[in-house]
Amino acid sequence: MDLIEAMKSVGTCRSFRAEPVPDVVLWKAIDAARFGPQGGNRQPVRFVIVSDAEPKRRLGELYLEQWKPYVRRLAEEAAKAPALRASPRGGPADAFAQAFGQHPAIVVVCAHLESLLATDSELGRLSIVGGASVYPIVQNFMLALRDQGVASALTTLLCAREPEVRDLLGIPEDYATACHIAVGYPARSFPRHLSRRPVEELAFWQRFDGPPLACD
Repeated sequence: MDLIEAMKSVGTCRSFRAEPVPDVVLWKAIDAARFGPQGGNRQPVRFVIVSDAEPKRRLGELYLEQWKPYVRRLAEEAAKAPALRASPRGGPADAFAQAFGQHPAIVVVCAHLESLLATDSELGRLSIVGGASVYPIVQNFMLALRDQGVASALTTLLCAREPEVRDLLGIPEDYATACHIAVGYPARSFPRHLSRRPVEELAFWQRFDGPPLACD
């Protein structure tokens, strides 16, 4: 399919059909994903594809243990400022969380820590730069799945339970869990139009407070 169409419709799928994703589909997606940009071509990313029932069940339990307090916190914030955000309780995100251990496959993306360079680690804030060698590959993977009619949902919520996930899946100590991706055939059609801010609210000339980038 057209690349721009894939980029505009990959979205986040929270409801999947029960049928498994064939091995060849996952292989092709990872084959394409591995060419994503990465610092020094260190190739730090590894994929663990979890499709057996028991480890998926355990991942689902861990996910719910993280999800429930997260939902409570959002509900409390929504009660204080309802115009700012709404609680996901009872919505598609909540249904996704409740079924996390039942999704056709859960892909755990791991990153070799010594191969990542965090040039922002001394700035006194959350470091994000190390992900530059990881998440472009993740996006490639999701786009390559979309090209084959397979949907996905990326979540980092379960990264807080990295020690348990590492023990469950035999992930070495020198690898971090960068994200978890639920994968499967969508229960409904892919979206035709995703809701996003316009370019004029995202890009500016010369300075952050400069004039917006516009297409006249």
